[in-house]
Amino acid sequence: MTVNEVTPALLTFNEEPNLKRTLDTLTWAERVIVVDSNSTDATQEIARSFSNVDLHIRPFVSYQDQWEFAVHAPGICSRYVMTLDADMRVTPALLAEIELFLSKGYEGGLIPLELWSLGRPLKGSLCRPQLRLFKTDCVEIGQIGHAHHFQVPGSLYRFKQFLIHDDRKPVDRWIKSQTAYSALECSRLSHTAPSSWKDKLRAAGLMPLLAGASAYVRAGGPWSGKPAYQYALERFTYESLLAMRMLAGAEEERTI
Repeated sequence: MTVNEVTPALLTFNEEPNLKRTLDTLTWAERVIVVDSNSTDATQEIARSFSNVDLHIRPFVSYQDQWEFAVHAPGICSRYVMTLDADMRVTPALLAEIELFLSKGYEGGLIPLELWSLGRPLKGSLCRPQLRLFKTDCVEIGQIGHAHHFQVPGSLYRFKQFLIHDDRKPVDRWIKSQTAYSALECSRLSHTAPSSWKDKLRAAGLMPLLAGASAYVRAGGPWSGKPAYQYALERFTYESLLAMRMLAGAEEERTI
């Protein structure tokens, strides 16, 4: 079995700063599914410039809805789908390990991420390996808070090689995205009892400082310079937005 049995799929919205670098690493694929949520920049033009891209334009309802369409897009006949963000890159080493994965018959594979900040790789991050490669006929797709969720039955392969995650969108766009993500996550936390240790720390308002400090250490601290500091600020900012939303919600309930 070869990599022809894998169809990469991406969701996009105004990904002009990232998309070409991602698609340049997917020229091995016979077909790449790009589902775009009516971008207003050059995202669609970039996608159309690649002969192996199958571009679909549809309004955004939710990540779950968009991924359901992308994974089961009309005409996909490969056995596996690889779901990617528009700022992720597949390295030659990862591609070689994907061929090994295909020979073993697993239902899916957990792939670790190598985060980049300010155009440079970090020594580490808070991201866990993610289920990004799986058989198309057995995957279940859901959404928890702002994050999509893939699940397959059976055993999973654990990749050693990394996906590069390198987002170079402007800061204003990043802040807008994190504001929306924190609203979705606040809604989830407000309607469910805390179960994981992260949720309990968020409910207690302790995550901003903890996440910022942990991110800085994992990224390499002062030895990694500005990229590590930037990553720590990003994690601190997102958790602060979420904490402020939860605090405001608690105060509103108290005054009703």
